[in-house]
Amino acid sequence: MVATVANAPGLPTTASRNARAKAAGRASVLGGIRGRSKVSRFGAFLLGTIWLVFVLGPIYYMVLISFRSPAQYLSANAWLPTGGLSLSSYSSILHASAVGTDFRNSGEVAVGTIFVVVTLSLAAGYRIVRRGSRYSAVSFRVILFGIAIPIQAIIIPLYFITNKIHMYDTLYGLVLVLSASLIPVAVLLMVNYLRLIPRQLYDAMAVDGAGPWTTFTRLVFPMARPVLAVISIYAGLGAWNNFLLPLILTQSNNDQVLPLGMYQFATNGQYALNVPVVMAFVMLSALPLLVLYIGLRRQFVKGIGGFALR
Repeated sequence: MVATVANAPGLPTTASRNARAKAAGRASVLGGIRGRSKVSRFGAFLLGTIWLVFVLGPIYYMVLISFRSPAQYLSANAWLPTGGLSLSSYSSILHASAVGTDFRNSGEVAVGTIFVVVTLSLAAGYRIVRRGSRYSAVSFRVILFGIAIPIQAIIIPLYFITNKIHMYDTLYGLVLVLSASLIPVAVLLMVNYLRLIPRQLYDAMAVDGAGPWTTFTRLVFPMARPVLAVISIYAGLGAWNNFLLPLILTQSNNDQVLPLGMYQFATNGQYALNVPVVMAFVMLSALPLLVLYIGLRRQFVKGIGGFALR
C-alpha cells in the first residue's frame, strides 16, 4: 500500500525531489557566479578607464602645449584649446641647423645598438639553449649579473675605459657602451623564448641531416622573430632616449645626440625653460619610435604572448 502511494502518478518521488534540489542549487551557484562576474567586469572596466586617463592625460597635455607659443603657454588654460594655437615651436625646431645632425646621430646610434644587441643576444641565446653544458650555464649567470649592476654605478670607470681605448666622444664608443648595458636583459628574453622551441624539432632537423648553421637559419631564426621584435624595440628605446651616457661619453657638437640637443635647444643658454619647444621636440623625437613599433607590432604582440604562455 505504501509503495503504491509512493509510485502514484502526479506525486513526486524521492529521486525527483533530490534532482530538483540539486538543480535549484546549481542555479543559485550559477547566479552568484554571474553576479560576481558582472561586478568583476565592471571593476576591470573602471580600473582600465582610470589607467587610460592617467596615460592619455600627459600625452594630451604634451600635444596641446606643443602647439602654443611661449606667450600663449603663460596666458591660456593649460588643459583647454583656448587662446589660439601656433606652429612657432615646430618652426623654430625645424629651422635649427643642429637638429638634423642630432636626429642623424641618434638614428645611427639606435640602428647600431639594435644590430649589436639583436645579433649578440640571438647568438648567445642559441648557444646557451642548445649546448646546455656547465660552461654555458656559468656564462649565462655571468651575463645576468649585469642586470644587478646599474649603469650609474659604473659611469666613471666607463669614462676612463672609453678614453683609454680612444673611443671617447665617438658614436662607436656610445654604441658599444649602450649595447653592453642592454645585452643582459636581451639575452634573458632570448634564452627564455628559445627554450619554448620543442626539442623534437631539433631532432627532426638532425635526422634530415641539417647541421648547426642550417638549424640556426631555418629553424631558430624564423621562430625567434617575435622575440627579436621585442628586443629591437627594447634596444631602440634604450638607445634613442638615453641621456646620461651621451652626456658623459660625448663632448663635441658633431657627435651630439637628440636628448642632449633637445636640452640645449630648449634652454638656449638661459635659466628659463621654453616648455612649448620642449614638448614639440618630444613630439618629433617620438615619431621614429612610433614608426618602429608600428612596423614590428605584430611580431611584438606574438613575442609578448609567447612569454605570457610560458
